[in-house]
Amino acid sequence: MLPKIAITMGDPAGIGPEICTKLLESGAVRDLCEPYLIGDVEVLGFSDQVLDQKQITRADFVPGKVSAKCGAAAYAYILEAIRLCQTGAMAAMVTAPIHKEALHLAGVPFPGHTEILVSTTHAQEHVMMLTSEEITSALVTAHVGYADVPGKITEERVFQTIRLTANAMRRIREKNTVRLTVCGLNPHAGEHGLFGRGEEETILIPAMERARKHFGDRLQMTGPLPPDTAFLPAKRRETDAYICMTHDQGLIPMKMLAFDSGVNVTLGLPIIRTSVDHGTAMDIVGTGKADFRSLISAVRLAVKLARKE
Repeated sequence: MLPKIAITMGDPAGIGPEICTKLLESGAVRDLCEPYLIGDVEVLGFSDQVLDQKQITRADFVPGKVSAKCGAAAYAYILEAIRLCQTGAMAAMVTAPIHKEALHLAGVPFPGHTEILVSTTHAQEHVMMLTSEEITSALVTAHVGYADVPGKITEERVFQTIRLTANAMRRIREKNTVRLTVCGLNPHAGEHGLFGRGEEETILIPAMERARKHFGDRLQMTGPLPPDTAFLPAKRRETDAYICMTHDQGLIPMKMLAFDSGVNVTLGLPIIRTSVDHGTAMDIVGTGKADFRSLISAVRLAVKLARKE
């Protein structure tokens, strides 16, 4: 019996409806799961395999334009998908892109998917990880301003990120021992205290030692490495996943190498959630140019994780 996967439509004004439609029309995941779109029939233009939420109509918004109505609708789709996963009606959820400004205009008190999921599921811990065949990056901090980063990097948080990432990569790569590379926070990984406040020596290294004791020979780990050389080809070949201190530190190399195939996974949740690794692409809405390969990858990974539960 194939697992049932809930796929949220994303922001109605973005490319979410297009890539969801292309996914179903292509039949790319038909042999893997039963996909159900959580969205609006009025927007998609068809009802087969759609769980109609009746949130918005085509007359309520302009394609490619940010609006409060679209933000509210996108938020409702996410909440319904979470509910279906929590009740066991769906084995996992996959999310199409939403727009942070639209959420804000709608009065949604969260900046993105990760924060919505963590709050709604009451998750005690979480990590945002983006993965692909080429590269995987897990983030110690994600949607926070750079001025706030140092205060959020603690030994406990770094250890949590390493632990959840190592466990996830063992399942995804189907291997007993995983190889992680930890990036430094400061230029040159602090150069032994010359740059920054010694975060590498006082926070990162103790967290790494704690992880080594926790996993034993199931974990191979190097670092903290200077972020400007950590992603060179030779290093990538011997790394299953990177532990990155900031959003851009992990996502710049990720999107350069795997923009069309990367998958966003929220680790630590009581449900399975994967997502495309791109945004709403408002500038190409209606042109037919939206690429749905990342959505295919996200569904495939969701199915793989669901089958290992």
